[in-house]
Amino acid sequence: MSKRLQDKIALVTGTASGIGAATAALFAVHGARVIGLDLNPPHAVDARIDHRLADITDAAAVRALVEAIRAEHGRVDVLVNNAGADVFADPLQLEDAQWERCLDLNLKGAWNVCRAVLPAMVAQQAGSIVNIASVHGHRIIPHAFPYPVAKHGLIGLSKALGIEYAAQGIRVNSISPGLILVPRIEAWFANSADPAATRHAQEQLLPCKRIGEPGEVAHTALFLASDEARFINATDILIDGGRSQLYHE
Repeated sequence: MSKRLQDKIALVTGTASGIGAATAALFAVHGARVIGLDLNPPHAVDARIDHRLADITDAAAVRALVEAIRAEHGRVDVLVNNAGADVFADPLQLEDAQWERCLDLNLKGAWNVCRAVLPAMVAQQAGSIVNIASVHGHRIIPHAFPYPVAKHGLIGLSKALGIEYAAQGIRVNSISPGLILVPRIEAWFANSADPAATRHAQEQLLPCKRIGEPGEVAHTALFLASDEARFINATDILIDGGRSQLYHE
């Protein structure tokens, strides 16, 4: 099998489970040396991944960690910003702490890691950053405020940085997943009154009549991180089975 990231140094955030875990594992299969960051230990230990506990909202800690990675490996070739969390509230009942948590986890945290790796990428005149945004950054889903605010911002951050550093050989793109079968979605189904009916209802909303898998997002991240995507920059890719293109049914 062709190893599309052979000997690349890849940093992936939010690797304890879901999309982050799938991405880290896939990158390792394709020859990358993967450092995974998360607030929590991984759900399943993968010896190929160098898991480190980290809080992406702590800019100083992130900077120190990236400096240590650069000292150890000599470079940072790929960053996948996957860490984040749902924050949903009635806008008029939203507390300042909720607003700040949403932006810290889903936008500022990604910026903290981007800002930490960019000097290394500029120095080597090469690098690929992939930010995991959301379909919420394209379409507004009622009762999901303020999460879409952060995800719109993350897509904008990706485009702005991609243009800013294009001449230095750095590409910055984003991926916007729709409904993906990650642990929090599985928990949502399990905790509903009728898990099978809830899942079926969600499947029927999608044109392909099935829910996406974490590996499908991971493979898109792999492509964007690889040299195969070397002319793709400041772009967002939707992975939602076509759902966001529907006007009504």
